[in-house]
Amino acid sequence: MQRIRLRYTKRGRLRFTSHRDFQRAFERALRRAEVPMAYSAGFTPHPKVSYANAAPTGTGSEAEYLEIQLTAHRDPETVRTLLDASLPDGLDVTDAVEAHTSGLADRLQASVWEIRLDGVAAEEAGSAVAMFLAAEEVLVERRTKNGMRSFDARGAVAQLDVTSIHSDRPDSNACAILRLVVRHLTPAVRPDDVLSGLRVTADLAPPVPAAVTRLAQGLLDEETGTVTDPLAPDRDAATAVPTTAASTATVQSGASPATSGDGTA
Repeated sequence: MQRIRLRYTKRGRLRFTSHRDFQRAFERALRRAEVPMAYSAGFTPHPKVSYANAAPTGTGSEAEYLEIQLTAHRDPETVRTLLDASLPDGLDVTDAVEAHTSGLADRLQASVWEIRLDGVAAEEAGSAVAMFLAAEEVLVERRTKNGMRSFDARGAVAQLDVTSIHSDRPDSNACAILRLVVRHLTPAVRPDDVLSGLRVTADLAPPVPAAVTRLAQGLLDEETGTVTDPLAPDRDAATAVPTTAASTATVQSGASPATSGDGTA
């Protein structure tokens, strides 16, 4: 049984695709690409696909992850190319590695988000961010399936910065860009929760809905706020496998790797 881990995107209008819609589209792509999928047992077998921490509907993403199980060995890059060609534009498979380690979901500790605030000046956003970061706790409310729930949006935020660009919208020149690094905690704090927190602490209310994109997710370096590639451990393990195998073969043959062919050191 081979496991392949994939990174994919949600771009443009496809950011409004729900997770359930993506699942259906991805399973169709698996069939079109003729990937030899492993299936679950039971009355209604399903392809063995593990989804990890999907972005909320309505947000774009450059860093979504999933894992598939195959019954026959395939080259990960070939699988990536076939699946990418079988998905609609905007749902793009950008990376693939063979799984050599466990715990992909455990490595998704934090996300980097970009939040575009059209109609908001960088100075106004910067003042609101300073007030948010200075607070020990910022309570916000979100409706869940069990009703309204109140929780702290500040504790999950590892980093929050502001930059400014010229807006490409005709009705406004101001546009602040927030770069947010948020830890994956329970309950999950989403970018819209942080925007609610900015409204609570500084009365910041963008005149148009914010455009939100996930740029990365992975392991979090608490000192620098850097989020690293969660597929890197699998790449590192893959490069170590041939070296280990060669060393084992040398030992079994009775030859010493430090000895030359003529028997001299």
